[in-house]
Amino acid sequence: MPKLLPLIAGFDAAAPLLWRPEGAVSGAAFLRGVLALAATLPAAPYLVNLCEQRANFLLAWCAAAVRGQTNLLPASRAPQVVSDAQASYADNHIVDDEVVQRALAGGTGAQLPAMPLIDAEHIIQIAFTSGSTGVPTGHAKRWGSLHFNTRFNAERIRECLPPPPAATPPSVIATVPPQHMYGTETSVLLPLLAGMTVHAARPLFPADVARALAEVPAPRVLVTTPVHLRTLLASSQEFPPVAVVVSATAPMNAALALRVAERLQAPLLEMFGSTETCVIATRLTARESGWRLYPGVTVEPAVDHTWVHAPWFGQALRLQDIVEIAGPGLMVLRGRNVDMIEIAGKRASLSDLTRRLLDIPGVRDAVVFQPADTEAAAQGVGRVQRVAAAVVAPTLSAADILNALAQGVDPAFLPRPLLLVPQLPRNELGKTTRAQLLQLLRRD
Repeated sequence: MPKLLPLIAGFDAAAPLLWRPEGAVSGAAFLRGVLALAATLPAAPYLVNLCEQRANFLLAWCAAAVRGQTNLLPASRAPQVVSDAQASYADNHIVDDEVVQRALAGGTGAQLPAMPLIDAEHIIQIAFTSGSTGVPTGHAKRWGSLHFNTRFNAERIRECLPPPPAATPPSVIATVPPQHMYGTETSVLLPLLAGMTVHAARPLFPADVARALAEVPAPRVLVTTPVHLRTLLASSQEFPPVAVVVSATAPMNAALALRVAERLQAPLLEMFGSTETCVIATRLTARESGWRLYPGVTVEPAVDHTWVHAPWFGQALRLQDIVEIAGPGLMVLRGRNVDMIEIAGKRASLSDLTRRLLDIPGVRDAVVFQPADTEAAAQGVGRVQRVAAAVVAPTLSAADILNALAQGVDPAFLPRPLLLVPQLPRNELGKTTRAQLLQLLRRD
């Protein structure tokens, strides 16, 4: 017999599940909307979820599950990226904001429906990543494994909340989109499976973040990225009280975590994971350098990668990260295999070099990279022997930055060229792509 798990765990019909600027959406109202949308979906087994609005994305994601369909989540909404995802799973249909709104326009009924149960083995979503080759790779997630991961995500977040337990459930405000795995885990699965609520907005600017925080009750959980946090720190905006800040997608250092904790008066919980594994470890970055693995997760370091084992994985999963075991249930991250570079017989980490750049007073944003010779030539840059960097630092010169960096970096790893740019080309998760960085080199 298949193991069946509820679409919404610990369901409370009257309690808020979703917040909009105009007010709360109860669990009952949300579930009625899910079933109304599900009834309109065609029978194709794959649903390409292109909803921009978080509330509509959540409704479509759940409607697919109710119909036994699988959400396809392209890495972006660029037409070619969407087409590539569709080509991998031909029997599909697209749902966007317009489709959801049209389905709900006919009404959702007043009767409270029975809670849908989903087979734990059902592949509920396939998220695509482009990787270093640019070729999209799909990563399937089963409903049962997401239940496991969400339980541990919620436990680590709740550990950070101040005592005593709040009378209202934690409210998630996320600056990241739900289409990416980090956004799915925090802004889709926490409200569905962990008794939390989520704000429908995806605020980007400090004033938008403050507004969204003010529209939900405490305790507030701000889910964001290091890039967004630096923007918040650089602003003079006042923010409503935050209980815990959650960050992922790029490494943070203790100095930045301390600044965040002081400014927002909240602990910063950093999550570590990947699209392949979901979150597998966390740390309180202001005072911990090691990562605390989730119960049941073990890591097996290899020369240039790491194998990750967990009871809810179908098989061991390979990470491109290089780690060391620091004790029972504890690991230290040393970098990524594509992140480690060697020049003149010396080794360094691109992420560590980037961190050192970001530590320089006056540097607002930065990234260090090393184009391969063939890639550089293809971009018309010529043969590149050293690392390069793109830096946002309006008050500094390139010489100022290099002089400061030279205090702690071997001369072989000082970036040349060092490009001063008004802003870095970052995506929704605050990441840059190799193609975009090479384009900056070409323009210089």
